[in-house]
Amino acid sequence: MARRRHGAGTEYHRASAGLQHREGACDPSAPVRPGGDFAAPGCIHNDHDPMTVHRSRLVGLIGAGIQASRTPGMHEREARHHDIAYVYRLLDLERLGIGAEVLPDLIATTEAFGFDGLNITHPCKQAVLPLLHELSDDARAIGAVNTVVLRDGRRIGHNTDSSGFAEAFRRGMPDVAKDRVVQLGAGGGGAAVAHALLKLGVRELTVFDPVIERAAVLVTSLADRFGTRRARVGTDLAAAIERADGLVHATPTGMAAHPGMPLPAALLRQSLWVAEIVYFPLETELLRVARDLGCRTLDGGGMAVFQAVEAFRLFTGIAPDPDRMRRHFIELGDPA
Repeated sequence: MARRRHGAGTEYHRASAGLQHREGACDPSAPVRPGGDFAAPGCIHNDHDPMTVHRSRLVGLIGAGIQASRTPGMHEREARHHDIAYVYRLLDLERLGIGAEVLPDLIATTEAFGFDGLNITHPCKQAVLPLLHELSDDARAIGAVNTVVLRDGRRIGHNTDSSGFAEAFRRGMPDVAKDRVVQLGAGGGGAAVAHALLKLGVRELTVFDPVIERAAVLVTSLADRFGTRRARVGTDLAAAIERADGLVHATPTGMAAHPGMPLPAALLRQSLWVAEIVYFPLETELLRVARDLGCRTLDGGGMAVFQAVEAFRLFTGIAPDPDRMRRHFIELGDPA
């Protein structure tokens, strides 16, 4: 997959300024050597030898409304246990005042600054696909990327959301019924979760999305991988939930920047289990209402931890301790 190149216009310079000043990646006056290494003291030196376990990393998260993310803290705390000098920067599109349309220039900027890798979140998990050279098998099948390894001038896309959700679900809901499940959301995160649910043994998954064409694309990809009878596009939410064993929410609704409920509370019932992928805040309105009804629930924290576990391994070549990263996540808590 060839990388798309764009001209360096005003938006590019705004993104560059955000890296230097707003995100504090390095001394803004520091020269950048050929190959993208920072020359200033205290910055991450990055020689990208794939055969060497590096003791330093510079990593970023690209997305919108991500100031409450615990991912940087999880990575940096775990790195200290492995004696890795690890800098993790938030590249928040909202904070930088730019949109996803500048993603090509923003990724080029991170390469110029010597980043080793990027996590990608809403709204860029699918927009990033044409900008990459290679995709892992899972990322190609899912059609979304949340982790990009930058190495030797190449951009390699992975999806750790799917395995992250699956591990969290196995630990948090090991014995729930999974015959019929309703999923809300068919974007990048939703695609990863849907593939995970069918791998976990869900017999019939009904997918709802405000853009019905997006749900149809996801269902087609699921049919290609798992057969035509296991996923369908939903049209009647009330009827689907009435028949369902569980509900999985995979849209931005409920995030600090997008408060509210993704469906009418009256559709929930005590016998329905409810899983969430949003984790800031950890208790969304959906989970609060579901718990008040007596529903069994799973918050988005587990997925956040286990996707970070695999991303850390991809960025460093070192297997982290999942239980310790979970403790990092809990200790970081909800921001004030």
